[in-house]
Amino acid sequence: MAMMPRRVKHRKSQRRRIKGNATRGNTVVLGDYGLQSTQAGHITAQTIEAGRIAAQQYVRGIGKLYIRIFPHKSVTARPLETRMGKGKGEPDRWVATVKPGTVMYELKGVTEQQAKICFARLAHKMPVRCRFVRRRPDLETTEA
Repeated sequence: MAMMPRRVKHRKSQRRRIKGNATRGNTVVLGDYGLQSTQAGHITAQTIEAGRIAAQQYVRGIGKLYIRIFPHKSVTARPLETRMGKGKGEPDRWVATVKPGTVMYELKGVTEQQAKICFARLAHKMPVRCRFVRRRPDLETTEA
């Protein structure tokens, strides 16, 4: 797998309900424009990689893409045709837990129209609803 953690503290985590809104990672920090989730859900490592490829093909040579989510959580799956019991199963895939308000991707060095087109292509691949956001003007003046 392309994206997965090198080491994990607890190998098999419990799947719980995703509650609340994102309090961290909910503003555009690295780029000028961002793709923000409006719905909670799990995004697999393959989906994150597919979004990266779709965005890189569009902004190749003119802009910089930042990925703000990483698949930390393992999702287990039992093998097919096994009986009940005998534990939880081996880790099957890795997912990123996304809350409403999480900025997932950011773009820098492109026009607003180019960013909207790129994020529209990216939003088609996401399993959660997304929206286009801009960097807030008050964050740009903090570097002085």
